Amino acid sequence: MAVNWFNDFYKHIADSPLSHWLEVLPAQIATWQKEQLHGDFSKWVKLLSKLPETTPSSMNLEGTVEFGNTTDINEYTQKQIIGLLKQFMPWRKGPFYLHGIHIDTEWRSDWKWDRVQPHIHCLKDRYVLDVGCGSGYHMWRMLGEHAKMVVGADPSQLFLMQFQAIKHFNPDPRIHLLPVGVEQLPELKAFDTVFSMGVLYHRRSPIDFLYQLKNQLRKGGELVLETLVVEGDEQTVFMPGERYAQMRNVWYLPSTAALIIWMQKVGFKNIRVVDVGLTTLEEQRTTEWMHSQSLLDFLDPNDFGKTIEGYPAPLRAVLVAEC
Repeated sequence: MAVNWFNDFYKHIADSPLSHWLEVLPAQIATWQKEQLHGDFSKWVKLLSKLPETTPSSMNLEGTVEFGNTTDINEYTQKQIIGLLKQFMPWRKGPFYLHGIHIDTEWRSDWKWDRVQPHIHCLKDRYVLDVGCGSGYHMWRMLGEHAKMVVGADPSQLFLMQFQAIKHFNPDPRIHLLPVGVEQLPELKAFDTVFSMGVLYHRRSPIDFLYQLKNQLRKGGELVLETLVVEGDEQTVFMPGERYAQMRNVWYLPSTAALIIWMQKVGFKNIRVVDVGLTTLEEQRTTEWMHSQSLLDFLDPNDFGKTIEGYPAPLRAVLVAEC
């Protein structure tokens, strides 16, 4: 079954601006598949195969990600779906609504999309790449903006499984998630729009990462970059210690002014900061679908303006630029 996910993608890009990706991608995926013989992968694939076939009476990707409603299935089937989907916890990015089932994820990713969407180029008929896409929530919203094709790149096994679980209820051929990291992407120079949301600060070399993003865009294409930042001037770049808000792999948090300089150095043009805001306890929190610690546990209990380590609390910015 897993092989079919990628074979379908190969067929769909064969006559597209992405066709030259076929020179390297099948071999990369074949290597990846050989490495999935151990761990939870086989178990998760079997769980996916147990999801019941349903016929959603409606599909809504505008303002939400919702397939079907409660009346499409009986109570037993609903409980069966819930039981299977909870095997893929923790669910971090969403929310999703499947036949009346509310997957209440840790993040209200719809709020982020609402902040981003007004500032981006119309996605209608565009080829779109989401680097570090997680389980694919924003990809569905991009499809709701009538993109021609949406491709996600994220090496996480669990995110791939969550994406395929959602896609089971809407097997749209225009949306695909590939288990590859950005460093495995060739210089495609073919996408009309590239999104990178919540990834830059996890990269050991942020300048190289910005080059990797630029190399996926056609000339005149658009980058949508969302990342953690700090207050400051053009010289301000903060490098936390071992952890930041309990995350181990946080490297550099620039000011928006410094980030603009980085992007200019890489060759981006018409760079705009379109949104800056603190992450709130309402936007990132523990839920029935994500039991472990969340933002409340990562902030100073006596001062929510600081992380538990004493650093500035998470401040996120959205920048839009042209290639």
